[in-house]
Amino acid sequence: MKKLIGLFGLLAAVSLASVSAFAQEKGEHGQQSHAQQPQTHAQQPKGNAQHGGGEHGVGNGHIPAHGPAPSHAAPARQPHDNHAAPPQEEKRPTYRDQEGHPEAPHVHAENDRWIGHSGGRNNVHYHVDHPWEHGRFSGGIGAQHVWRLRGGAPDRFDIGGFFFQVAPYDYAYCGDWLWDNDDIVIYNDPDDVGFYLAYNVRLGTYVHVLFLGS
Repeated sequence: MKKLIGLFGLLAAVSLASVSAFAQEKGEHGQQSHAQQPQTHAQQPKGNAQHGGGEHGVGNGHIPAHGPAPSHAAPARQPHDNHAAPPQEEKRPTYRDQEGHPEAPHVHAENDRWIGHSGGRNNVHYHVDHPWEHGRFSGGIGAQHVWRLRGGAPDRFDIGGFFFQVAPYDYAYCGDWLWDNDDIVIYNDPDDVGFYLAYNVRLGTYVHVLFLGS
């Protein structure tokens, strides 16, 4: 009888040790899994923000570190009525400076060179009679602020509850923009009073835009 009781006691001790070891192992695995969750759900950066660039050095996630420098070109002469000629009445220049680059104004990813922004101050195509008529854009400007287009069209589009209009002269340069999906960055325009520059992160192209308010 004593031997039988001793055998039962030994079996009980072995069972308790196995249960304790299993619980400890399960707890360790649970802690490890929980510790890995923030990495799995961590927010990923948009595109290839400060590096990268397209296959031909334009777009594909590249974000210029800065906007264009002020142009040193001579000021363009204004027409007598202070209004630019309708866009359809003149042929637009092409800015395709290299094989594979777009015809629209764009930015070189390798050196952040703004191609097409060299017309000088008071360009007749970007003249407005009442600059900042709707106030100044109070959202984030520059490379650290990427905005998602939330619908609209060139004549009025929305980013985060702020509304803009593309300069009519630039309509032809944004025909391939996705107005409900593309990411853009807003930069100051150092030459054309009343305008900002909207840069398309996917395409690497940009257009002149007016702020319409929020």
